Amino acid sequence: MKNKRIKILGYSQPKRLRFPNYEPAYAWLSILLDAYFIVDKGVAEALKVEARRGRKLACGKGCSNCCKTHNTIPVYPLELVGLSWYVTEKIQGTDRENIKVRLKAYKEDDPCPFLIDGACSVHPLRPISCRQFMVFGELCREGEDPYYTRREDVLTPIRQFTDRAFFTMLPFYGVEDESERRKIVEKGAFHQVVKLMQTCNWKSLAEKMEEFEKSVS
Repeated sequence: MKNKRIKILGYSQPKRLRFPNYEPAYAWLSILLDAYFIVDKGVAEALKVEARRGRKLACGKGCSNCCKTHNTIPVYPLELVGLSWYVTEKIQGTDRENIKVRLKAYKEDDPCPFLIDGACSVHPLRPISCRQFMVFGELCREGEDPYYTRREDVLTPIRQFTDRAFFTMLPFYGVEDESERRKIVEKGAFHQVVKLMQTCNWKSLAEKMEEFEKSVS
């Protein structure tokens, strides 16, 4: 009955991403994918709640306003490791070349360097902030950040899912003890390590991509 209700509402249960050839080699990857799965389930649940209220999601395929206009996109160190790995070892072809060009030329407050032809080239490994940012009602106006212009139309994530995701990520930072992890999440201390996408040294990632290409050629 639960699955039927989800189908009627137009949402399907998210699936955990899997990279079976890489997860055994990179312990951090399973941690990150587990956390993203928790976040995705939280988003799906929040969308169902809003759908019951009759609210319609404005975001859709081809919409990339937030990728262009937001200049305070938070990203955590583990997420940066995931992005670095994904573009270095997984992305191929023209997207790879385009990303390298954008990374090398990136300047603070430019649109997201991973936005290629109006689409997210790192969508499977996009950060939590991107996964959770959704807008209801009208499409965003050119240059609008609805978080500040109409906060009521921006999805409010369900905190228990977000907290559980951060709890899951803490072993990457050397915090194994569960009670200590709970304290860190409750106090919000986890957010002390956050960075902004716009202030990262993306040129160094382009260099890493080229070093990897040489190592496998």
